[in-house]
Amino acid sequence: MCLGLPGQVVRVAGDTAIVDCWGTEKEIRLDLLDVSVLPGDYVITHEGCAVRRIPDEEIADTIALYETILVEEGHVYV
Repeated sequence: MCLGLPGQVVRVAGDTAIVDCWGTEKEIRLDLLDVSVLPGDYVITHEGCAVRRIPDEEIADTIALYETILVEEGHVYV
């Protein structure tokens, strides 16, 4: 099973962004999205691409869900 990860956009430069996923910054392509993103937005990333912008009203629930998954799998997160 493949699982995308949520992360917060730190900065945007054209069709790429730096996204913070639990303290690890990654360069992510944005050209698959049909909406623009700004620093502070949250996206779901997969294989180096942002595949979905997380709507503001879904951010807290999405992060909580992923933190639960990480804890249940024995991973430590920041």
